[in-house]
Amino acid sequence: MRFLHTSDWHLGRSFHRVNLLTAQRAFLDHLVETVRAREVDAVLVAGDVYDRAVPPLAAVELFDDALHRLAELGVPTVMISGNHDSARRLGVGAGLMERAGIHLRTDPAGCGTPVLLGDAHGPVAFYGLPYLEPAMVRETLGAQRADHAAVLGAAMDRVRADLADRPAGTRSVVLAHAFVTGGTASDSERDITVGGVASVPAGVFDGVDYAALGHLHGCQTLSERVRYSGSPLAYSFSEADHRKTSWLVELDETGAVHAERVDAPVPRALARIRGPLDRLLDDPALARHEDSWVEATLTDAVRPHEPMARLVKRYPHILSLVFDPDEGPARSSASYAQRLRGRSDQEIAEDFVAHVRSGRAADEQERAELRSAIDEVRAEDMAAEVAR
Repeated sequence: MRFLHTSDWHLGRSFHRVNLLTAQRAFLDHLVETVRAREVDAVLVAGDVYDRAVPPLAAVELFDDALHRLAELGVPTVMISGNHDSARRLGVGAGLMERAGIHLRTDPAGCGTPVLLGDAHGPVAFYGLPYLEPAMVRETLGAQRADHAAVLGAAMDRVRADLADRPAGTRSVVLAHAFVTGGTASDSERDITVGGVASVPAGVFDGVDYAALGHLHGCQTLSERVRYSGSPLAYSFSEADHRKTSWLVELDETGAVHAERVDAPVPRALARIRGPLDRLLDDPALARHEDSWVEATLTDAVRPHEPMARLVKRYPHILSLVFDPDEGPARSSASYAQRLRGRSDQEIAEDFVAHVRSGRAADEQERAELRSAIDEVRAEDMAAEVAR
C-alpha cells in the first residue's frame, strides 16, 4: 500500500499580509501530479485543512477543486479536522463524499471506525482521529481526565479494540492531529496547551503500523512508524530552514514502513538577516537574499532613520522588521511580538503577573488558577466555534 501523508494545508492563510492562495494552488497541483506519477493508492491529510473555522470563499473553492481532481483519479482520500478547522463545517456532506472516495473524519465518536482499503496483500484499516479538545470530548470517549494524553489514549483504545476484532494480518494506519513529545514546534502553530501540558507521548500510538501526524509544521520523524509531514508551505519565519515535503509511505505485506520525502514547490525562499542597518544594505554576502521574503533584525544601538524604506530598495520582498539592539538602553525596544515569540499562553500570563508585581512571580496556587482560567477560555472558544 502506497500512500501520501500530508497535513496542515491551512488554506486561506496569508504570510505577513502576502496572499498565499496562488502558492497553495501550486502545492495542490503538485500533490495531484505526485498522486498520478507515483501511482499513489491513498492520500492522507492529518488536519488543519483550513486556517480558520470560517474560511474565505476562495479557500473553500480551492479545497473543492482539489477533492474533485483526486476523486477523478479514483484515489481515496482520508482526512481529519485539525484545531484550526471547524469540525462540523468540514464534515458537512461527508456521507455523500464518501461515495466518491473522499473520507472525512471529523466526529470523535467515530475514532474506532476505520476506512477500509486494500491491496494485493489484504486490507489496510485507516483510522481518523480528528483534533480532540479534551474538555469537549472527554465524556464522548470515556477518558478519565480532561487532558490531551487521556483523550488521545482513550481514542487509541477504541482503535486497538476494533483492530483486535479484524482478521489477522490487517495492517493499520492512524491519522491524528496532536503535539507529540519529541516534536519540534515553530511560531506558526496555535497553542493547544491544556492543564499546563500540550504534548502526549509517542507510545500512545503503539499497536498500529503507521501514525500520520499533523499539527507541527516541520517534517519530522519521531520513530520509524510515527511521523509529521509538516505544512506544505512556510507560515512563519521560524520555518526559514524547513525543507517542506510530504511523506510517500510504502506499507508492505508485513506492515513494515518505507518512507520517502517528496519536496513541495517553494513559492519564494525565506531569509532571516541580522545586523546593523549599514551592513544589511552593503554586505555583498547578503546578495543571495535579495529575491527572498526577508525578516530583518536591526542591531543598531540607536534606531536608524526610515530603515524599512532603505531596506526595501535592496530587498523588495522584505516583510518584517525587528529591532534588537546588541547593547544599551534601546534593548527594551524589541517588539512585543518578538518578546512573546515561542511562549505559551500560560507563560505569557505568568510573565504579566510578575511584571505588574515588580518581579514577584506567581506562586503554585496562582499558576494553577491561571491554568484553569486559560483552559476554560479555550473550551468556551471551541464550543463557540462548534455552535457557529
